[in-house]
Amino acid sequence: MKARNEEAKRVLVTGGAGFIGSHIVDKLVELGHSVAVVDDLSAGRKGYVNKQAHFYQMDICSPQLSEVFKTERPQIVNHHAAQIQVQRSVREPILDAQTNILGSLNVLENARKYGVEKVVFPSSGGTIYGEPEYLPCDEGHPIRPLSPYAAAKYAVETYIQLYRVTYGLSYTILRYSSVYGPRQDPYGEAGVIAIFAQAMLDGRVPTINGSGEQERDFLYIDDVVEANLMVMSGGEGQILNIGTGRGTSVNSIFQQLKDIIRYSKEAVHGPPKPGEVFRICLGISKAQCDLGWLPRVSLQEGLQRTVDHFRSLSSTAGNQ
Repeated sequence: MKARNEEAKRVLVTGGAGFIGSHIVDKLVELGHSVAVVDDLSAGRKGYVNKQAHFYQMDICSPQLSEVFKTERPQIVNHHAAQIQVQRSVREPILDAQTNILGSLNVLENARKYGVEKVVFPSSGGTIYGEPEYLPCDEGHPIRPLSPYAAAKYAVETYIQLYRVTYGLSYTILRYSSVYGPRQDPYGEAGVIAIFAQAMLDGRVPTINGSGEQERDFLYIDDVVEANLMVMSGGEGQILNIGTGRGTSVNSIFQQLKDIIRYSKEAVHGPPKPGEVFRICLGISKAQCDLGWLPRVSLQEGLQRTVDHFRSLSSTAGNQ
């Protein structure tokens, strides 16, 4: 089975056992690509790794990463491995930089040495622009990171562009908004939809940080996967926002999930988290023009799918 009428590729997905990466791997395998996964399982789960992918349990900072490149000879590297928690980056900026900057440089160096055709890098449109001067933020908005996580993402963007100028390495950078959906960790620090949904299904009371009027641009996982597939053969040398262009408040998310789940309790409020942007949404006209990409899953539909997923997990666990 060929991929979208194109030649099947050898693709290495770092972070391919994680929330976003594992969904990308599943689709790549379905479309007939040969896929290898590198993940240290610090955040990902081995059970999420597609059984048809070649799996290497490894930190992207490891010198042994070169052996993976030597063995697999990937044509495309989809680099999703990262330290993903903004709050952890605030607490441990050195650790964040070690993974997100030095680990990414290790990936880029191996991509250069082993003749990779293209690197796809997910950056963070939800954090690197800082508090916006205007909404929605387009790709030309000033970069003003408010956290080490955001600063690291922008640093890697800069390195990737340098590798293209210096070594001819092709790339596309995708600046994601707030991605949600099945497999997102409901017990971590990030991912308010997963956290709220699981808490409600467990009968626990969710905590809203700050007033709850802070807004995010919530994007369903399937639309993110679609963008990643499109840039395998498009978006050369481009930085593209991947979002919906609309902001939704945390309070609204809580209410919509409450209605779907038929949850009767009210949330409690905690202090706001340092380093987080208050209001953000992303302009996506460039992705639409360059790729023909647009989000297809509405927030209501995405929330319903996400609740159904976590409900099915709770049901399965309860039957064991």
